[in-house]
Amino acid sequence: MDDDDLPRMRGDAASRLSSESLDSYSQDELTSRIHLLEREIERVKAHHTKAGAHREAAERLFSPRETD
Repeated sequence: MDDDDLPRMRGDAASRLSSESLDSYSQDELTSRIHLLEREIERVKAHHTKAGAHREAAERLFSPRETD
């Protein structure tokens, strides 16, 4: 089996980031990090919204229809 066929491991990147010491970062580096994290938050929110819409569409498609 190729490595590409194996399931990807999902690490908890947010936990790793939150435990990292920020003492060695300059203010410019911290500002860059903040902007990067804000963009990542927006990306995750957009995917969350898209996934919710997909789920709602699937539920509508596969739910029993009400008859009058």
